[in-house]
Amino acid sequence: MSKYGPIISIEDDHDDQYLLKSVLEEMNIANPVYFFENGLEAFNFLEVTTEQPFLILCDINMPVMNGLELRQRIDENPYLKKKAIPFIFLSTSGSLPLIDEAYKSTIQGFYKKGSSFQDFKKQIELIVAYWEACLHPNTRL
Repeated sequence: MSKYGPIISIEDDHDDQYLLKSVLEEMNIANPVYFFENGLEAFNFLEVTTEQPFLILCDINMPVMNGLELRQRIDENPYLKKKAIPFIFLSTSGSLPLIDEAYKSTIQGFYKKGSSFQDFKKQIELIVAYWEACLHPNTRL
């Protein structure tokens, strides 16, 4: 993990993409943000990039490849698994069966998106602050 690496957002809703971009700008986060509209696009990027992403924020319900399928593909890929990129689900869905299913894989968090801009911003602030402070196998000190 690189604290300065890109934030990967996998989100098919353009309004939610705009919301995340707005929150990160308001927080003065300097990391580049790469948006992907489905898990397959993100997976294809992650397989070839030499960058070490800071973290992945992933929706669950998306076309082509959903978030659960993406997490499974990352876990099965030795190159990506070794990168150990923090993977957080950030979704409008928050049912207990879905949360249980998500935690069967190696995720680092599951958040139901805040219902207001301020609630969503608080969630992102918590996530970013935690991972900025956290030591990690690929931390560049």
